[in-house]
Amino acid sequence: MRANRIDQNQPEIVKQFRDFGCSVLIIADLKNACDLIVSKHGRSIFVELKDGKKPPSARKLTPGETKFKSVTLGIWRLVETEKDAQNVINELNSTLAIPMRWDK
Repeated sequence: MRANRIDQNQPEIVKQFRDFGCSVLIIADLKNACDLIVSKHGRSIFVELKDGKKPPSARKLTPGETKFKSVTLGIWRLVETEKDAQNVINELNSTLAIPMRWDK
């Protein structure tokens, strides 16, 4: 069994999320899932990383990634560049979509 390859830009993107106060769970080794779960302020976003420097044909979602995107009930975002990552950070910081808390 060989380990999944990570996207070339993963270390930089993960660092960017963490530098802006996000919690990042790297799940790239899970089959048929996204690469990261990025959280802040009680909100989480599923993030699929692709290297924006590669040609579009090399950035296509795998069948497993496509299925995950279609069945997840959470927020899913594709991140190819640092600008895309900043958009996710802005979304997590947004006051327009504060999650409901279900306290007992």
